[in-house]
Formats: sequence, C-alpha cells, structure tokens
Amino acid sequence: MGKNFYIEVNSQQRNHDGERICGDVFLNSYVKEEDRVITVLSDGMGHGVKANILATLTSTMAINFTREHKDVDRIAEIIMNTLPVCSERKISYSTFTIIDIESNGRTSILEYDNPSAIILRGTRIFEPEWKTVKLGNSRHAGKILRKCTFQPQKEDRIIVCSDGVTQSGMGSDALPFGWERENVSYYASQLVSGENSLSATVLAGKIVTMAHKNDGYRARDDISSAVIYFRDPRKLLICTGPPYEKDKDRELAVRVKDFKGKVILSGGTTADIVARELNRNIVDELIFEDPDLPPESFIQGIDIVTEGILTLQKVNEILKTYNNSVRLGKGPADKIVKLIMESDEIQFIVGTRINIAHQDPNLPVDLEIRRTVVKRIARLLEEKWLKKVSLEYI
Repeated sequence: MGKNFYIEVNSQQRNHDGERICGDVFLNSYVKEEDRVITVLSDGMGHGVKANILATLTSTMAINFTREHKDVDRIAEIIMNTLPVCSERKISYSTFTIIDIESNGRTSILEYDNPSAIILRGTRIFEPEWKTVKLGNSRHAGKILRKCTFQPQKEDRIIVCSDGVTQSGMGSDALPFGWERENVSYYASQLVSGENSLSATVLAGKIVTMAHKNDGYRARDDISSAVIYFRDPRKLLICTGPPYEKDKDRELAVRVKDFKGKVILSGGTTADIVARELNRNIVDELIFEDPDLPPESFIQGIDIVTEGILTLQKVNEILKTYNNSVRLGKGPADKIVKLIMESDEIQFIVGTRINIAHQDPNLPVDLEIRRTVVKRIARLLEEKWLKKVSLEYI
C-alpha cells in the first residue's frame, strides 16, 4: 500500500464504567480498486446503546461519502443534517474524525468536535497546516470544522482519540483540566522513543490504559484511541505443495532461501524438497501441541515447518472467528495464524502436483484440495484483515 510504506491501522477502546457497549465507534475501510485507506472515529453523545447507534450511523455515512470523493463541506453537512439534534442543547449528536489516505500516501484529515489528531514524525510532533471550514447555509450554519492535508513519511504515526482520553482525570488533583492533548502527545512520543517500532495496536492500547488509569480505573466516558502507522511492510512467504514439474524444485528452494521476510513451509513433501535442494536437515518434533494435528518439524533458516492440508484447514477455521481478544495456543496452526497476523504482505506459492496421499477414496471429503483452502485463507486475510495477499501456482 502507499508508495513505499505499509499502513498499519488499529484501535483500542474502553467502555464507560458500567456500560456493556461502547458509545465511540471506529471504522476502517480499504478501497482496493483505488488502494485507499479510510478511517473514521465517531463519538456519540452520552454513552451506551444510544450513543453507539448515533456513532455507528455517523461513521458509516462518513466512510461511504468519503469513498465517493464528496467534498468535505458536503460530507459534514449531509452527516449533520441526517443526525437528530439534541432538543435541549441544539447540537448534533455525534463528533467525527475522518482520515483519507490515497494510494500515493497523500493524507487528508477532517475533524468535527473531536480532540485534534496528533501526528508524530518519529518522536517529534508534526503540525500540518490546518484550515477551518465554516458551514454555510444549513441549520448548522456557523459550525466549524478543521481540515488538513499532508504527505506522510515512513515512521509517521497519526493518533486520534475521543475526548474520553483528553478529558480523563478531569477534576482530580493531578489533572484538574484533564489529561489534555498536549500531554497525550508527549506521552505517545515518549513511548515511541522507548521503542521506535511500537505497533499501532500497542500504542493505542497504552494510551487507552493510561486514560483509564487517570479516571481511577472507572472510565467516566467512553475511551477510544486509534493509531495509523506508516512503516516498512513485514513480509511472509507461505509455500505449500510440490511444484507440478519436478525441475521446478530447485527454483522453489532458491526463492525460499532468498526471500526477505519470514517463511512457512506447509506440507511434508514441500519441506522435503526445500531441505534436499538447500542441503539442510529436517528435524521432526515429537511433541503434540495440538491433538488434531501432526507436530511441526524444523529446518534451519525456516520459521515454521508443518504438515500440509490438515494444518491449513485448521488455519482457515481459526481465522474465521479470530479477533484481537482470541488467545492462540501453541499448536502448528496457531503459530501460523500468529505469524500471519504479525505480517502485512503475504505471498502464497502453491505447488500443483497431485499428492498421491490425497487420492485415497477412504480419506474424508472435507480434506479439500490445497488450492481451495488457500483461496479461502487468502480471501479472509484480504477482506477481514486488510492484508495484501498474492497467490502464485507452480
């Protein structure tokens, strides 16, 4: 994605104390045809279900209108005209921050009533040129929005939060005016200087945890933070199945050896070919970490070596329901999922030689041919996890 960087996006949230649902909503969309990333953070007024419905409505509209390249003033106006207005305070029910990152990296931010986005360039705070947009002739005339456009660099991070973060701790002796944007910026830059490759997930999580701590661990508002991190992509190669032509064995092994990134070999024959061609030993592990699967093996220089079809089937099963709160086990399929989640660009090389073992009519039907399983995994990774996936058959 982008010109020379990968865009990692993640968000963390804490509900208002005692609420089962969060009144802030963060949505993230990848428009594949245009290689664009659009994210929205919306904070619905109040908390709980009602706030969540308003924020969901706002963020969904914001993503859809932005995707259609509508003008920012127009987007703001449509959203605000659609939302109900609070009868007492005469203000519309939800805030939003929209971030639109084009394929060349050009990034536009549009904000209405959320704490202003923090942009870190490495560990320094970067302030782009903000412009204000005053809404014209609708019932929201005079409402002010802020927008900016800038060209991000590698190792930039954009941090957006709801006011549950900046106002956390408000009224306490330590933070009479709340945590405030300036202190949040300083805290984030300290974290990054302590660990310069800090992931989006971890940084957003630490900001939310700190805000929760400021509130004495009883959140007085919904607390949300989202981080967009522009960095070098982490690459993963997954090879499964022997090549159709035997004379391609060497080519496969060389590609594995020269790959700049992590490598998984899934399938006994595949592992045998790579070990033979690279003149390395295969060491078989005899510990069954997963009762459903054969144990993994080890080849020097390869990150994970497993059995083929059964393991990939299980990877597909885990991915169907996997999310940030799922704890992975130690089995071969769990290890593959963990490595996939840590990677951005995943390349599959699928060998197309028919495996004699799978022609046995006694084997269960759900032992699907490799290609189908790999296609399913690839689709899940693209659609649900916004990974960049390529498939190649040899």
